[in-house]
Amino acid sequence: MLRKPRSVVAIYPGSFDPITNGHLDLIQRGSRLFDRLIVAILRNATKAPLFSVEERMEMLTEVVAGYPNVEVDSFNGLLVDYAAQRKAQVLLRGIRAISDYEYELQTALMNRRLRPDLETVFLLANEAHSFISSRLVKEVFGLGGKISGLVPHSVETRLQRRLSKTKRKGAE
Repeated sequence: MLRKPRSVVAIYPGSFDPITNGHLDLIQRGSRLFDRLIVAILRNATKAPLFSVEERMEMLTEVVAGYPNVEVDSFNGLLVDYAAQRKAQVLLRGIRAISDYEYELQTALMNRRLRPDLETVFLLANEAHSFISSRLVKEVFGLGGKISGLVPHSVETRLQRRLSKTKRKGAE
């Protein structure tokens, strides 16, 4: 019979490029469910992110400062290996729509095959955030749309700075 560990450590992995209010909602809820929550940015060389891993870590650290049991980190390689290294028992994942579920189910089953003692916990997105994705935020913002209420204010400010730098470079 498996016993609950004295302290439950969960990892909430993602790219967080940029962090959205949907991500922040899951972090807030996860911080209440687990003794320690590690928000972990995957270092993925195949993607062309808007923000560097270091910038995303800064943004995340800033917006989770009010949660004493939440820490920000990054990792390379397999998530299950990182989870073992951090002594995590749980992976936290968010589900926005049925399309998310299919992908997340496949990933969770593969992770279970690779590390059977690692559980995946799915939280349904808050209805107010169920349509928000980092990709969509970047697309709307890049086309001049308003993203207030979709990302934390400090992230919106960074997006504005990044966009103004990009426009200046394009004008040169």
